Amino acid sequence: MNKFIAFACLSLLPGTYAAAEGFQINAQSTKQAGMGHVGTAMKLGAESMHFNPAGLAFMDKTVDLSVGLSGVFSHLKYQKDSYSIDSDNKPGTPLYLYAGFKIYDNLAAGIAFNTPYGSSVTWGENWKGAHLVQEIALKAYNIQPTISWRITDKLSIGAGLMMDFGNIQLSRALIGPGELTYMANYMQNALSEKLPAQMVEAMKPMLAPLVKEFSVYDDASAASALLEGDAGVRFGFNIGAMYDINDKFTVGVSYRSKITAKVKEGEVDLKYANEEHFTSMLEQVNKLLQTVNSMTGGNANLPSSIGIPPLNTGTFSAELPLASNLNFGVTYKPNRDWTVSGEVQWVGWGAYDALDVHFSPSSLSGYDIHADKKYHNSCIYRLGTQYAATHRLDVRLGSYFDMSPVDDDYLNPETPSMNKWGITAGCSFRPLEHLSVDFSFSYVTGFGRDGSYTDEYMLMKTIQNLPEQYKQRTFGGHYSAYALMPAIGISYSF
Repeated sequence: MNKFIAFACLSLLPGTYAAAEGFQINAQSTKQAGMGHVGTAMKLGAESMHFNPAGLAFMDKTVDLSVGLSGVFSHLKYQKDSYSIDSDNKPGTPLYLYAGFKIYDNLAAGIAFNTPYGSSVTWGENWKGAHLVQEIALKAYNIQPTISWRITDKLSIGAGLMMDFGNIQLSRALIGPGELTYMANYMQNALSEKLPAQMVEAMKPMLAPLVKEFSVYDDASAASALLEGDAGVRFGFNIGAMYDINDKFTVGVSYRSKITAKVKEGEVDLKYANEEHFTSMLEQVNKLLQTVNSMTGGNANLPSSIGIPPLNTGTFSAELPLASNLNFGVTYKPNRDWTVSGEVQWVGWGAYDALDVHFSPSSLSGYDIHADKKYHNSCIYRLGTQYAATHRLDVRLGSYFDMSPVDDDYLNPETPSMNKWGITAGCSFRPLEHLSVDFSFSYVTGFGRDGSYTDEYMLMKTIQNLPEQYKQRTFGGHYSAYALMPAIGISYSF
């Protein structure tokens, strides 16, 4: 069971690219959120530090400040046959803060703080997929000092040092709804196959009361784990270049590096539907197992005992690769009022091939995990436009298409990844010459998909020579999703 718990936690822990694909949010700029989150080939002042550090060198003011806050209201739905459930997610509140400074005419520097990922999913304690996830809450933060140099009037380069950190909380059932009854059915079948009919009949009076006790948890999670972990500060880089082809066209390229997130220690707390009843029931089960194993000489292929290990006495560590991002963009300005920009973002999800988990102290090392993930690289396509309606008012529209990196047979309700389409709109109003108040709204919808995820019955792992049909379970169905993202920001330059 230790393996089951650690896998549940660490598949989400890093809080950035690879482990949180389902939580990637476009909330690093209110202005750019209104344009489909384009920006690789745009001169955005301090906000360029995220999209393309080379754009910072084109600042036309000495100081440029920008701050903003978004709300992420996401909704997920799972359905299979007549069963369906809607998530009850808590709103996410990603924020950003940028400060850019012009050092010389062709040199600028600054520092950025943002939350590139962060949201939550709540399915409930006793839903049918509780063995995979009940609730998760993810927060990720990035601090990036940046420098940018305009080599010529048309060409600039820039670089930033990314310092990422985050935390995760995850609740997951150790023994989900119906799992105890599943094991009871296996025990009955195993006894029928291994023992004479007369002996099986003699044991039924011992087994029947336990089967009835097990049925109490057919629709409830008997035991769950709450996992908490911090991914310590890890370093990467963000570099870029920007070039004005002429007065109308600008091209840009930027690259955010892969980062290896490390979780040094993770903590686990246990939770029971009814601890007193569950403990009493396990005592009865284990007495029965001892009796059966004694009578059969161990030939019934049943464990000597079952139980919940003391997970809160150990810790775990893991390393996971966080995907790189390569962005290509083109901006076209047909006149002073209109701006059109498009870009392609290549995301190196292929770095997330497997998850490795190591336990300590050494007494837990036998539960180390190697779990295949098999993500593949994907792309995001973005298009946005801005129109200067008046001297004080700019309006924006945008759209993007985000491809899923997850195959159908790896689709997990922790992050039920799917292709997504976003539609965005926004505006900026300048009550003062140097002050801008920004608004945006994004609607993101997932293209509903069918998929499944296969894991092992943890209760059955203690059984030697277990027939293949009893080892694994596949949880699948149809997932759909949408999110609403309003945002507000303020920028000031002088």
